[in-house]
Amino acid sequence: MNGKRDKKHEAKQRRVRNVKQKDGIVMPVPVSQSDLPDGYANLLASLKKRIQQERIKAVLSANKALVMMYWDIGNSIIQKQNNEGWGSKIIDRLSHDLKDAFPEMRGFSSRNLKYMRKFAECWPDRGIVQEVLAQITWYHNLALMEKLKKPELRIWYARQTVENGWSRNILVFQIETCLHERIGQSSNNFEIALPPADSDMASQIFKDPYVFDFLGTAEPRREAELEQKLIEHLEKFLLELGQGFAFVGRQVHMEVGHDDFYIDLLFYHLKLRCYVVVELKAGKFQAGHVSQLNMYMNIVDDLMRHPDDKPTIGLLLVKEKNKTLAKYALAGYTKPIGVAEWEKHITESIPENLKSSLPTIEEIESEFSEEENDE
Repeated sequence: MNGKRDKKHEAKQRRVRNVKQKDGIVMPVPVSQSDLPDGYANLLASLKKRIQQERIKAVLSANKALVMMYWDIGNSIIQKQNNEGWGSKIIDRLSHDLKDAFPEMRGFSSRNLKYMRKFAECWPDRGIVQEVLAQITWYHNLALMEKLKKPELRIWYARQTVENGWSRNILVFQIETCLHERIGQSSNNFEIALPPADSDMASQIFKDPYVFDFLGTAEPRREAELEQKLIEHLEKFLLELGQGFAFVGRQVHMEVGHDDFYIDLLFYHLKLRCYVVVELKAGKFQAGHVSQLNMYMNIVDDLMRHPDDKPTIGLLLVKEKNKTLAKYALAGYTKPIGVAEWEKHITESIPENLKSSLPTIEEIESEFSEEENDE
């Protein structure tokens, strides 16, 4: 009997703990961690994941709707101007009336309406806009219009943005450093060292040159100095390497035959499913660099590679590369090796094919901010 009374008393006390009273109002109190039932943590994690997914879907859906609406507005302006001879001044009036009708909305400035017209003019096919360009933000699309003239390049960078999750600033950086020209340009032996599918993928993953604009003003004169700088800016270094690289370690120690060896940088690539050995050279390419890198790759394959991993890939980064010498140096090696240059600064001036008469994105953003303050 005493045991039953004790249990009832404990249950009553638990209920009391779970409420608090103030001014005659009973308010629930969260159950303490110790009183939570089994499986509660799993339920909470599942619900949080679901809510996060739905929030992302909502944001993406809203962005897609906004971009498509901007295209429709731009296309409507084009149709009226082409078919009914409306002049450019009508845009100023349209801007005034739209802002008056929708004071809580941003983006109806005269300048942005002209961008909408330009957007529809650049992409007369609404299907292309819906399939690709509506997957990125309006600011991303403005960057594509500002920096690029060729439609095929705009589409390429738009797809890369979706795949890699680039911010607008990163997109601009990739355009200004001509990523489309650097991808797949490393000197390598992938075609003979890897199966066709892996060879194609590896060729597109590695680039030449690599741009390390985050190194600062001082020119690294030694490999250790360059390595330290890259590690200090590891996040930016990984961004320049590209999607899929996971950092394993620096100066990775390996003992073979009572001798010590140290790999400059070791990565694992999640798509290629293999280790990537990176050797850094602060000077010119030398044929002996390939031999050294090949030995490190052999050691990694023997000591670290899992049976399910694919063969290790080597990447030699040099300050100055002789393509002809690199070609002959790689001949005969069965291990997949790429040779590429690294540069510390992006090109001083943007190439002519990237220049545009359109205002800058910063000017657009500034105008949007002014509109918001006026409201």
